[in-house]
Amino acid sequence: MRILHTMLRVGDLPRSLDFYTRILGMKLLRQSENTEYKYTLAFVGYGDEKDEAVIELTYNWGVSEYELGNAYGHIALETEDIYATCDAIRAAGGTITREPGPVQGGTTEIAFVVDPDGYKIELINKKFAGQGLGN
Repeated sequence: MRILHTMLRVGDLPRSLDFYTRILGMKLLRQSENTEYKYTLAFVGYGDEKDEAVIELTYNWGVSEYELGNAYGHIALETEDIYATCDAIRAAGGTITREPGPVQGGTTEIAFVVDPDGYKIELINKKFAGQGLGN
């Protein structure tokens, strides 16, 4: 078994596609509409779905916002240089909610960005990815 995708409900699909493709550098892999049930699915990611996990953006027609609740945490992305990535995200109009630096109690360098719907995305410097706190 392997993880295929994570689904997020979004309130404005073009705005979300702009964020994930232009600001985070993902590719739109496929998109489909279901006119009977009034929703659109868009799959974005850094590589082909047959090889990598991706994000499914679900737009339910006519729904412009969702309550995020308190169970959702974040999606984590590996980055080669967290400081340059945050600078590029900020320059492209993205919002950094936690500046890059070591996590409290460890050495792993992280940062957080928020998408247009309020979903948190953690950025982790590649040299620390998969190491927990980096101790």
